[in-house]
Amino acid sequence: MSRTVNETMSPERETFTGQLWCEITSVFQAILAHPFLVGLTGGTLERARFEFYIVQDALYLREFARALSIAAAKAPHEEWIILFNEHAAGALRVERALHESFFRDLGLSEEVVRATPLAPTTLAYTSYLLAVAYGRPFHEVVAALLPCYWIYGEVGKALEARGSPDPLYARWIRTYASEEFAGIVRAILELTDRLVLALSTEEQEAMRRHFLTTSRFEWMFWDMAYRLEAWPV
Repeated sequence: MSRTVNETMSPERETFTGQLWCEITSVFQAILAHPFLVGLTGGTLERARFEFYIVQDALYLREFARALSIAAAKAPHEEWIILFNEHAAGALRVERALHESFFRDLGLSEEVVRATPLAPTTLAYTSYLLAVAYGRPFHEVVAALLPCYWIYGEVGKALEARGSPDPLYARWIRTYASEEFAGIVRAILELTDRLVLALSTEEQEAMRRHFLTTSRFEWMFWDMAYRLEAWPV
C-alpha cells in the first residue's frame, strides 16, 4: 500500500477494511512497540532471535500457502481464484527465495530448517488458519488471512521510516516496505471490501472475529521469536 499507517486508519474509516483496522489499533501499536521490532530497527536484536523467527516464518508460510490454495478453491469469482492461487505460489516461491538468502547469511542449511519442529505458537496459528480455511465459508477465510498481508505491509512501512543500521535487518524491512508488496496488499483489501457488500451483519461479524484473532497471532509470532519459545515438556 502507498498509504501511511495514519492515513490507512483515518480517511477510509467508512470502508469495511477501514473499520477493521480501527478495531486493531491497540494490537498494531503493541506490535510496533514490541522489543523484537524495536531491536530490528535499532540493530540490537540478537541474531539467535532473528534466526528463530526466520526459520519459523518459513515453516509458517508453507501452511499459509495451503490456506491460500483452499481460499482459491472456495472463491466465487475466477479473478479471485487466480489471485489466491498466484499468492499461494508466491508465498512458496518468492518468500522461499528470500528466506533462503537469509539462511545462507545465517549459516543454516535447508535440511536443518526442514527438520525444525513448529514452535507452539506457529502450530497454533497455522492450525487456526487451516481450520478456518477447511471448515468456514470463503469470506471468513479471507478475514483470517488478511492480517498476515496487511500488518506486514504496515510494519514494513513503519520500520522503513525508522531504518536499521544492520544490513540484514534492513533487507528484511525493505521487502515488506516495497511497492511490490504494497500492491499485493491493496489487491486483498479491495477484494475484501467488494466481498463484504453482499454479506449480512452476522457474516461481517464473523469476519471481524477472525481478523482480530489472527491479528493477535501476528503479535504472538514476534513475541514467540523474541522469547525463543520452546515446548515446555
